[in-house]
Amino acid sequence: MTALHVERLGRVPYQEAWVLQQRVHEDVVNGERAPTLLLVEHPRVITFGRKGGRKHLLVDPHDLEARGFELVDIDRGGDVTYHGPGQLVGYPIIPIGRKVRDYLRSLENAVVALLEHYDLRGVGSPGYAGVWMGNDKIAAIGVAIKRGVSMHGFALNVTTHLKDFDTIVPCGLHGRGVTRLQDHVATPLTLDGVADVLTPILVRELEAVMDPTLARPAARQEAAS
Repeated sequence: MTALHVERLGRVPYQEAWVLQQRVHEDVVNGERAPTLLLVEHPRVITFGRKGGRKHLLVDPHDLEARGFELVDIDRGGDVTYHGPGQLVGYPIIPIGRKVRDYLRSLENAVVALLEHYDLRGVGSPGYAGVWMGNDKIAAIGVAIKRGVSMHGFALNVTTHLKDFDTIVPCGLHGRGVTRLQDHVATPLTLDGVADVLTPILVRELEAVMDPTLARPAARQEAAS
């Protein structure tokens, strides 16, 4: 199996992490870097995917910017998504060829397995990529595949300030809520501690879909959060 290089970057502004993603992606495509997982935390930012999603803003953009939110249009699949402190964000940059659905299921399975570690039950959503606990989403997933190599990834709510989600209709899904891991676990959680648990699970799940040969790279494909 191909080794997965993991980098924990701490809190990084979204735009800075996006530039890094592009650089790492180019290196992985060219075979100059091993498949890489970037784990980060972002300051408050609202991102809009290929479907747009500005109609799902519930607060005026100028007011959001005045409150310290960054607003960014990005090339992942999906609608509007929030990132912020207390959220563990993972960007797997790995060759997957045409196995986009398998890749999405692997990301979901990793989060479900993480929840099982804490004696919790979560389910993936084939219709809307992500992981849910009942009616509430605990992890959003939105990816883009370029030249057969993945970008973007998942956002897991660990100790996230959930009131920040009141600024949007998360992923454009009305009537659904959001939750965070800390609300279901008695002991205090940290992003580093959760990353310690999640990383080996992700390595196991992602290696199942990695295709380092990519003799015929797929055209760009997208999947939604």
